[in-house]
Amino acid sequence: MGFGNIGWFQILVVLLIVLLVFGTKKIRTLGGDLGGAIRDFRKGMSEDEEAENDNESKNAGESSSDETKADEEQNSEKKPEKAKKAASGTAKNT
Repeated sequence: MGFGNIGWFQILVVLLIVLLVFGTKKIRTLGGDLGGAIRDFRKGMSEDEEAENDNESKNAGESSSDETKADEEQNSEKKPEKAKKAASGTAKNT
């Protein structure tokens, strides 16, 4: 006998017994507390995701700035070579 054999009538009887034992005020309070707990849980999960996204964007920004610095260093090393070639090229043309 599994739970698959429980029908609507049995569920209704259980809910009626719970209502009689706890009362409507206690059940209403319990429902509000449960809803608040779910709301706080979702809020906490979204804050965690935002924090992770912020960390990922900071890490991505740092790595891209490192790459940019490396590119700038390589370009600065090539600029004097290009300037020398350009100067020698203009000297030959004149």
